Amino acid sequence: MSEFGKVAVLLGGLSAEREVSLKSGQAIIKALQEAGVEVVAFDPAERNLWELKALEVDRVFIALHGRGGEDGTVQGALEFMGLPYTGSGVLGSALAMDKIRCKQLFESAKLSTARYCVVKASQDIDAAALMADFGKVMVKPSHEGSSIGMTQATSAQELQAALSEAFKYDDEILIEQWIEGREFTVAMLGNEALPVIEMRTPRGFYDYQAKYQANSTEYYCPADISTAYTEQLQVMAKHAFELVGATGWGRVDAMQDSNGQFYLLEVNTVPGMTEKSLVPMAAKQNGLSFKQLVIRILEQTL
Repeated sequence: MSEFGKVAVLLGGLSAEREVSLKSGQAIIKALQEAGVEVVAFDPAERNLWELKALEVDRVFIALHGRGGEDGTVQGALEFMGLPYTGSGVLGSALAMDKIRCKQLFESAKLSTARYCVVKASQDIDAAALMADFGKVMVKPSHEGSSIGMTQATSAQELQAALSEAFKYDDEILIEQWIEGREFTVAMLGNEALPVIEMRTPRGFYDYQAKYQANSTEYYCPADISTAYTEQLQVMAKHAFELVGATGWGRVDAMQDSNGQFYLLEVNTVPGMTEKSLVPMAAKQNGLSFKQLVIRILEQTL
């Protein structure tokens, strides 16, 4: 473990996902300490990033979720400082964090994704006409994770309320055709797609409460789907991951409608890393403990 030198785990940060990031970071620190790695916790919300140089850190494990940690900004700073770091680079992080650009890339590569439109804060929209066209929609801030600011809408009135909520987080909003069906995720480790996980929740969709607070969410790993569907989804996920320039590790979310059609939702480049998170769940199914997974991710910086 001495080959890693001193490792700083970036956790916390200033994004709306700060609390989740603190939990991910603490779990990673514990695993690294158990593996015998010299590790220091570093919260960029409380310390200047340049302090990493004074600490004589050799490499960085990024456990920051959302803006400032998952969008290419901290990656760019670390590149400038000459510090190796885990996960995707500047471009892959920035593109994956931007749901709208992700959708445009999926479309250009002819990867299946739900029909959508984009609304900007300065724009007037005809909510009634839009709902008549789409029927039911999911409203998403373009640059948030953990389902923060996301709301479903079935009427013009609900759409206006959903947009008001989403505009609290972003000035560019994705309105996506609602897909009735099953929710899946595919964890990526290196160039490998890990076993598919299905998430089931009675909450209508896999929102922030379903992810982090509710006890009613059920997980199936490996997902109860055919081998052909599993392979199809893993190939789609790998293609999407590489398309946005993501590398190292991450997660690709998707849905499947009643006709068996898969639709890509988004790419996550720094997904949750608590012991109960989805990437560790998929890794465990592949025979990797949480500690082994953390070391595998860190090894990518060597």
